Amino acid sequence: MIQTICNTLLLSMFFLPFKANPPVICTLGSSASSYNVYEDQRPTSDAMQLARQVSAALKPLCSPNCPSLVLYRNPTAPNAILLFDSGLAKMAYAPRFFDDVYGKYGDGAIMAIIAHMLGHALNETTPAGWMKSEWTPELRADAWVGCALANVNLSMRGLQESLVGMSLYPSRSHPSWRVRVSALKLGYTHCGGNGSAFDKQASAVKEK
Repeated sequence: MIQTICNTLLLSMFFLPFKANPPVICTLGSSASSYNVYEDQRPTSDAMQLARQVSAALKPLCSPNCPSLVLYRNPTAPNAILLFDSGLAKMAYAPRFFDDVYGKYGDGAIMAIIAHMLGHALNETTPAGWMKSEWTPELRADAWVGCALANVNLSMRGLQESLVGMSLYPSRSHPSWRVRVSALKLGYTHCGGNGSAFDKQASAVKEK
């Protein structure tokens, strides 16, 4: 049953139990020490809707070996966190974090954050030959974000806001924004986005 789900859905909409301490793959914000798995809750309908859009944007690139990502909200999560457990990828987000990001940067920034986490899962199941071999997992996840942003048909303002939002909430292992933006652009153009339009919107992002 699980194998069938993983092969047909990029994002699985179901509630599953996870181990108390599954391996942490990526954390946006503070350390994962505050995260309590027992406080996982079903995501809001708005978050699920945006997650479905990200799923639809990336599914053609990984089928038939798409990973399965389970989404939760959790007030103890450090902004957003990705874990692997029993062959599944799990993302948990802090409700206040998503509320803050949405209020400042809109849907595009939320989709970019979800796409980054999903990009880590894709990196495990769908190696991409178009990415640079020396890239770290964080840069590969960013490239998947660029691809997702190209396929969700954001407005130019939405693209700019998503890039600004991404730049403000890196993981501790992310390189500089200058390095990240090149990975984002490669993913964006590889998946049909206009490189000149991307450069124009990315120019509004200031290095932290």
